[in-house]
Amino acid sequence: MQYTGSEDANAEYELFKSALAAAPQKPVDAFMTAASPGIIATTMDNEYYDSYEAYVFALARELRKEYQLIASYGFQLQLDAPDFGLERARRFKDRSEAEFLRAMELHVEALNVATEGIARDRIRLHVCWGNWEGPHTHDFPLAKLLPLLYAAKVGALSIEFANPRHQHEYGALRKNPLPAEMMLIPCVIDTTTNFVEHPEVVANRICEAVEAVGDVERVIAGTDCGFGTSAGTSAVSPDVVWAKLGSCRTGADIAARRLA
Repeated sequence: MQYTGSEDANAEYELFKSALAAAPQKPVDAFMTAASPGIIATTMDNEYYDSYEAYVFALARELRKEYQLIASYGFQLQLDAPDFGLERARRFKDRSEAEFLRAMELHVEALNVATEGIARDRIRLHVCWGNWEGPHTHDFPLAKLLPLLYAAKVGALSIEFANPRHQHEYGALRKNPLPAEMMLIPCVIDTTTNFVEHPEVVANRICEAVEAVGDVERVIAGTDCGFGTSAGTSAVSPDVVWAKLGSCRTGADIAARRLA
């Protein structure tokens, strides 16, 4: 296995860099997403390696090149890792819970190998249960994932909380507090529906996240997944996307006033 995407990646990052430079208001920071070793391992079958473990670490070795490239541009690295929440009900549905958790431990180890040398405060890990619109009744609970996620050498956890099936998951953070070296990016906007969340709803969600973490300076509002996860498909109309983001901005302002 060999990573050969540097040329295409460079073009994409240069385009993003140019867009940021041309923005009327320069952002405080910017992040670029990349797939984690674990989600690639669970969605692309191993056909060449003797074991799943060897396959995962081979992916980590090659993906490291892309992660370092993103960091070299000054972008925060967001590792998209829906495998932690999603794969218990998919690839590992016929395995024991212990087997699933061991595989997820392996994914964390591989992730740490792949990001070695990048400052942890420049890395954020996005965890979700998949932005497909369905029952989600077999999703794996956050409480059992947190000990594994806390072992990741990242500066922030981005967790899907606007999904109706997971809006209660702040309780897991209260019982198993976020490590001091991590920030929380609670996802307060649903990316699968054209309903626009009311700013007061957004504010309520942000305030609940702050209460669970215990420090307003360690909470940044985000969105569940992205609005265009798969090329060529989109569940939410572009004008609604902007309305949702606007509501998120207004809700954050309301929350800031409440928490001042």
